[in-house]
Amino acid sequence: MATILHIETSTDVCSVALTTESQVLDHRENYEGQTHATLLSQYVKEMLDYARSRDLKLDAIAVSIGPGSYTGLRIGLSEAKGLAFGLQLPLIGVNTLQLLSVSTMFNHFIDVDGDKLLYVPMIDARRMEVYTAAYTPALNAVLEPQAMILDEHSFETLLEQGYQLVLMGNGSDKARQVLSCDGVRFIEGIKPVAVDMLVLAEKAYREKNFIDVAYSTPLYLKEFQATKPKNALNL
Repeated sequence: MATILHIETSTDVCSVALTTESQVLDHRENYEGQTHATLLSQYVKEMLDYARSRDLKLDAIAVSIGPGSYTGLRIGLSEAKGLAFGLQLPLIGVNTLQLLSVSTMFNHFIDVDGDKLLYVPMIDARRMEVYTAAYTPALNAVLEPQAMILDEHSFETLLEQGYQLVLMGNGSDKARQVLSCDGVRFIEGIKPVAVDMLVLAEKAYREKNFIDVAYSTPLYLKEFQATKPKNALNL
């Protein structure tokens, strides 16, 4: 089984983990936000030092590729690319929305018929917009990853088809404001972290599903829009 270094920086959490044989050996996490640029390299060094101290040879680098924070994704992917290139290792890209869904599956039992259960991860994209998708328990996409502006009609078609929706992620609080019906439930406290990347990364490694070290880009889902400083608006 592969030894993999995992990097997750898609939201305000900065996290790194080292895994082998489906076990987490060591990990670091910071939930304070805006720390990726200062903490990520140190966390990576600590994982590499751990691996060397136990004569472990890395087989791959895994990184969360989004959707999520533009800045966080760029920092994480840049670090992962540098490691993969320097160590001559394959690079694995993990979809952040799938990661949130897997985290929920592992940590919460949902008493719903699997044929009618959909995991709906949500990542904050400002105002009433979120990055979201809808996955079956087998991670088949019933609703492809997309940027969505939430309103009372969001997911109406899926609900009419009898699906039970499980919402999680830092964008799901917005959905609480507009969605309240028997077919929707919310799971709090689910954040994308490196330790939960293990299953998705190992599956990708077994299937040799790697991304290009030189040319791969984050999954942004929409174009970056820069904002002007408030004082500039008064000029």
